[in-house]
Amino acid sequence: MPDTLTKLPDVRAVVGEAEWKVREDLAACYRLVALFGWDDLVFTHISARVPGPEHHFLINPYGLLFEEITASSLVKIDLHANVVLDTGFPVNPAGFTIHSAVHEVREDAQCVMHLHTPDGTAVATMKEGLLPLNQTAQLILGDLAYHDYEGVALDHDERPRLQADLGDRSTMLLRNHGTLTLGATVAEAFTRMYFLERACQMQVRTLSQGRELYPTADAVIGKNEAIGRMGLTQAANLLIWPALLRKLERTDPGYRQ
Repeated sequence: MPDTLTKLPDVRAVVGEAEWKVREDLAACYRLVALFGWDDLVFTHISARVPGPEHHFLINPYGLLFEEITASSLVKIDLHANVVLDTGFPVNPAGFTIHSAVHEVREDAQCVMHLHTPDGTAVATMKEGLLPLNQTAQLILGDLAYHDYEGVALDHDERPRLQADLGDRSTMLLRNHGTLTLGATVAEAFTRMYFLERACQMQVRTLSQGRELYPTADAVIGKNEAIGRMGLTQAANLLIWPALLRKLERTDPGYRQ
């Protein structure tokens, strides 16, 4: 493992242009997770599939803080946890179990995000899960799945159950554990995670007041769920992600190295 950040690799010359673009977006995603305060020391993980038929995907170098991750330092592995392009860092075994499960069965899962935020985990631990308390929650409820907790995700036998629970949904609460989203692009996975985390934060704050809640009509909830199922693809790719990258260029451009 490299001793310092000055020894991080530079792989731009040995990967194709398409892979480099995915690497930049994924590294940006890690930096944004740190910026939003969603990180958990060196734990949790975000992966992105490399273009091509091999089902190779990129994942974080285990041991770097999310604010330190660069496009070059990301580790490329296959669905059997074999390192395809070594950058000198190990891979979190639990990260492999969860992410390989999703990448294996979902061709649309070009990016998979998994977090352990306090609010996301709090809602995942509530028996009721995410409640339709506000517009943000209602927009994602129609795309939300749940997976029961089976302990630290080291057992590959858990993967079929996670796959079955996810089904065709793109947003998931991992019971007693955290949050998970996926997308056809890094932008889409991040945007879904933003809405999920925001909804969980709103729920925790709302319930903490201990006051009577103002109800939303069932017809309105259904309408918002239908709007949410239409997806945020265009907004994520054309509006939200470019704006977030502009923010990183101003504050933290090192992710592109």
